Amino acid sequence: MQAALITGKETIEFVEFDEPSPESDQIVVDITYCGICGTDIHAYQSEGPAWPSTCGHEWTGRISKTGDSVKRFSDGDRVVIAVPPSCGQCSACHSGQMEKCRTVLMATVGRGPFATPHGGFAKQLAIHHGRAVLASKDLTDEQAAQIEPAAICFHAVRANPPKLGEAAVIQGAGPIGLSTLQWVRVAGAGTIIVVEPNEKRRTLSLALGAHHAVDPSSAREFIEDQTSGLGADIVYECAGVPATVQSAVDLARRGGRVALIGLAMGDAPITPRQWLTKEIQVSAALGYTHEEFEMTMGYVADGRIDLDVLHSGTVDLSDIAGIFDELSSGLTDHTKVLVKP
Repeated sequence: MQAALITGKETIEFVEFDEPSPESDQIVVDITYCGICGTDIHAYQSEGPAWPSTCGHEWTGRISKTGDSVKRFSDGDRVVIAVPPSCGQCSACHSGQMEKCRTVLMATVGRGPFATPHGGFAKQLAIHHGRAVLASKDLTDEQAAQIEPAAICFHAVRANPPKLGEAAVIQGAGPIGLSTLQWVRVAGAGTIIVVEPNEKRRTLSLALGAHHAVDPSSAREFIEDQTSGLGADIVYECAGVPATVQSAVDLARRGGRVALIGLAMGDAPITPRQWLTKEIQVSAALGYTHEEFEMTMGYVADGRIDLDVLHSGTVDLSDIAGIFDELSSGLTDHTKVLVKP
């Protein structure tokens, strides 16, 4: 069996693996769709190989084999990949901070005991059963494959919500930004402004509930005009580009908040004096809980969060190198692309 892995800068190779057989506490999943994440593209653009376990980490599929000790699933169940529950054994869990479990963190970044030899860009994958969540029957396969990134955005906005009526800015209208936009709308922001260089994505953000969508070149002046010179109450940084960390602070009012969601792969140039004089509150969010995962599926199933509009195309596994080239070029019209192994 072949799995696609990022083995170097702008290089994807098909690596041969044995067909998986489950250990006692594992399940084997036949993957239906695997989404291409922004971090996959960032890894593709960076030097060196990507971490195998995270190369394709947004997927759904059906269980074809279960280990002897697995009782919570049966063959044929449709599942979605998630982080495992808190371990209860690490220092964070022992101190009562179960939501900061180190085992969960390691799984989120593809390390530790829950890591796998490759990700979801393959026909099958064996994982520990704790990393799987039963997919809601009310979701399509295409929606189920997009639940993982939607849950990340839900977790981030739930941890850093806008207050009712506040002016909220979303930096970046990729899949993460467009999902964050919808959660911010549901949470009750008064004015939502999206900052995005791609015209098609700006148009899509307006269709999803943004009140305004502007190019980064005019964002600061526009936001000041909309807020009587104050700036945004809260800025959600979803672009995941080092330079936009500082621009998020630039767009916030004095005493405003900045929530970091997008993952910048490099160091970010900042102006600490401005952070200090503006008394900016900066927070960051990574991952999600199983409760938030279940809640995300409910919001998508009842239509309050629209993932169908984000899904812009599907490619076969054999065509993965070409679509990675296109997505990394910055000239694509795609939003969320799913790979069908």
